[in-house]
Amino acid sequence: MPDQPAAAGAASGLEAIGSVRDLYDGALLPDLQVSTLRHVDHLFPTRVVARGANVHALPVSSRPWPAIGFDDGGHRWDLFDYLALNRVSGLLVLQNGEVAFEHYALGNTPQTRWTSMSMAKSITATLVGAAIHDGHIGSLDEQVCRYVPTLAGSAYEGVTIRQVLQMSSGVRWNETYTDPHSDRRRLLEAQLSQRPGALMDCMAALPRAGPPGSVWNYSTGETQVAGAVLRAAVGQPLSDYLSERIWARFGMEADASWWLESPGGMEVAGSGLSARLRDFARFGLFMLGGGVAGGTQILPQDWIKEACSNSGHDSQTPYGYMWWPLAASAGAVHQGAYLAIGIFGQYLYIHPAKQVVIAQWSAMPKPKGTIPIQPASFFAAVVQALG
Repeated sequence: MPDQPAAAGAASGLEAIGSVRDLYDGALLPDLQVSTLRHVDHLFPTRVVARGANVHALPVSSRPWPAIGFDDGGHRWDLFDYLALNRVSGLLVLQNGEVAFEHYALGNTPQTRWTSMSMAKSITATLVGAAIHDGHIGSLDEQVCRYVPTLAGSAYEGVTIRQVLQMSSGVRWNETYTDPHSDRRRLLEAQLSQRPGALMDCMAALPRAGPPGSVWNYSTGETQVAGAVLRAAVGQPLSDYLSERIWARFGMEADASWWLESPGGMEVAGSGLSARLRDFARFGLFMLGGGVAGGTQILPQDWIKEACSNSGHDSQTPYGYMWWPLAASAGAVHQGAYLAIGIFGQYLYIHPAKQVVIAQWSAMPKPKGTIPIQPASFFAAVVQALG
């Protein structure tokens, strides 16, 4: 992709796109929101995540797709309710590496690239695991300032890489997407400035809320810090490292693109990765297979178990290394399952015991809080129906 941003509101091919501010405000008309989510790579400069020469095949299952019925919120629902009410624009279900179900809507096709939103956080954290396996990072208990000296003297002084991955740095942060004065929106404004280093300057200015490791607080900024550590450790852009270690080696079918903070600059580590639905699902297969790509072990042996287990920092919110393990309250069917999650309804659900991967795109009207049917209930119904 080019390193030049398209003006917000400009046409992308034959489709208009809205502004990123209106997108985060939840203030785009439905059709304009969909085309914007489909073309977020025109809102900022991007870097290519290159595919390789070979493609990991996704054969179609010979088993018939089962009827899906489930209860949620006091109502009985089926597959068609879920797809329509949750504004699902793409859904791909894999079992045992085969396509059990694939559906596109709202103008999307198998060739569409759609935004990850915060699913990119889980991918960035996985790259940290690859960097440890490759010897670029010595330990998760090293301090982030060792790799990012611009954070020395800030609230990140004394914070470890592990604490950043668990979002337990103790640095104060407000993630409210629709509040123009929140820290999340200030980070977005820094991104809009397209000034090299603006995102780290934003992070370095934050105050402390508690000692390192004492407070869990979901923060897109923490992922930017993790990305800066990763960039310094591996000595190459995150997009290139992702391509080299996973994207090309595992056999993704198409190039992806990743937002940059400035032309030719660093990736926006917590968001803005655009890829095909099948390639998001293939990333799920990479995790399901223990972090092996092209016959090569990419991640430390116990990395996935650690990354996708609850770190225990918040009794109400199970969280690992930027992955979301399913809470016991979500139901026994989810035991061992975990998720990557992005606003507006983006999900990558991975169930190792059942060998199920579900990749979902959606265009919910607001970043959070407007989901009619809980995805975990639907995912549970799919797992149970597949057997």
